[in-house]
Amino acid sequence: VQLQASGGGLVQAGNSLRLSCAASGRTFNNYVMAWFRQAPGKEREFVADIRWNGGSTTYADSVKGRFTISRDNAKNTVYLQMNSLKPEDTALYYCAAKLVLAGTYFWWGQGTLVTVSS
Repeated sequence: VQLQASGGGLVQAGNSLRLSCAASGRTFNNYVMAWFRQAPGKEREFVADIRWNGGSTTYADSVKGRFTISRDNAKNTVYLQMNSLKPEDTALYYCAAKLVLAGTYFWWGQGTLVTVSS
């Protein structure tokens, strides 16, 4: 599995940004795709995930109502639409993948940096 994240950048607080994660290497019907983030000096934290088959989603409380995770089956791409961005959303964002029944995420993409200025 190869994961390629993109879409990060510098935005002002209150604005929006969309991250993309292009996945390749196999068929992802039995996978869960997720976004994690790691802010400077902090541990990596879960942001959102989506089951490729069925599209059910979960979100961290800190982003609920502001971020939306989605996938495009035809493009094998997962998106993270981030609205109403706050300075505390500043972090390196990673996409990750695991099999549905797996306990941990095994495949990781490189991070894409999101910086939110106040």
